[in-house]
Amino acid sequence: MKPIRLGIIAGAFASAAICGGASAEAASPPKPVIIIADVARFYRLYDAAGGHPGAEQLQHEYIDPGSEGLHHLAKVRNVTGATIAAALETRPELYADAKRCMAVLPRVRQRVGAALSTLFQLYPEARVSPVTIVVGRGRPVAVGGPGGEGVQIGLEALCAVSWLNPDVEERFVHVIAHEYAHVQQSPALADDEHPTVLELSLIEGGAEFVAELTSGSVGYSQFKASTKGHEMEIERAFVADEDKTDLVNWFNNSTLEKPGDLGYWVGYRIARSYYQHAADKRRALREILRVTDPKAFLAKSGWSPGMRLDGASGRVLNIAHPPSRPSA
Repeated sequence: MKPIRLGIIAGAFASAAICGGASAEAASPPKPVIIIADVARFYRLYDAAGGHPGAEQLQHEYIDPGSEGLHHLAKVRNVTGATIAAALETRPELYADAKRCMAVLPRVRQRVGAALSTLFQLYPEARVSPVTIVVGRGRPVAVGGPGGEGVQIGLEALCAVSWLNPDVEERFVHVIAHEYAHVQQSPALADDEHPTVLELSLIEGGAEFVAELTSGSVGYSQFKASTKGHEMEIERAFVADEDKTDLVNWFNNSTLEKPGDLGYWVGYRIARSYYQHAADKRRALREILRVTDPKAFLAKSGWSPGMRLDGASGRVLNIAHPPSRPSA
C-alpha cells in the first residue's frame, strides 16, 4: 500500500522439472515464513526499560542486530533509535496497546500461509520475497513492492488502525495479502514516482482484488459503508481526475484515526470488473498484476461509473478460503 503504506511473508515456489522425455514429480512449495523475531526483541527491551528505552538502546540493541527487513525499513522510512524513542514519548499508547496484537501472530501466520498457497497455485510465476513484522516509529503501517526487499509490517501502526477492520486478526491477514500482491506487480508502473490517479488506483486496487481472491477479503474494507449509494457520484469524479498527477483527493489522505484513499476502492472495482469480464481467469489475474498500459486495461475492463459488481471473486475459480476462526 503506497499512501498510508499505511503494507508479508516469504516462501518459495518450486516448479516441476522436465528432463529429457520424462516428467519429474512437481515439488511442493515450501511453507511461507513470517519473520517476527524483531517484535520479540523489541518488547524484551521495552519491558526491561519499563516502557521507556532510550534512543541508543533502541539503535544498538533493537535495530542494529535486526533482520534485513527491519534494516530496509530503517533505510527507506527513517526508522532509527531516535525516531522510535521520540514516538514512544509522544504516543506511548501505541506501543503498550500493540502487545495485544502479538497474540494473533501465530494464527495470522497460519492463515496467510494458506492465502499464499492459493496465490502460488493460481499464479505459479509469483515472485517470492521475505515478509517481516517489526516495531517502528508509529508509521508506516505496511510497505511492499516488486523491488526484491519484500514486505514490512509495522506491528504498532497496523494494530492502531482499527478503522481498517475492528478484528485484529482479520486486519493483519488481509493487509498482508494486499501487500504481498504488490510484490508481484510490474516494477515499471509500481516504481513510477509521479503516477496518475488511474495508475495508482490500478496498483492499489489490483492488490485489493488479489487480497480478496487469495485471503477472502480486501485489505482495506472501510469503504463499504461510506460508498454505498454514492458509487456513481464517486466514480464520475474519478473519471474527471484519472489523468491527474495530483493525488490528494484519492490517495495519501488517511491517518491512523481517519480513513481516506478512495482510489483503492475505485481501483478494486476496475480490477474486479476486468476479472469478471475475462473468459480466462488465470490470464486475467496475471494481467491485473502485470498492468503496463493503464488506459488499455481500463478500456478492456468493462468498468463504468456506478456499475454493479456481483458475486465473490473467489467463487469464480471455486477457491475455498480457510475459515476466519478455527472450527469448534
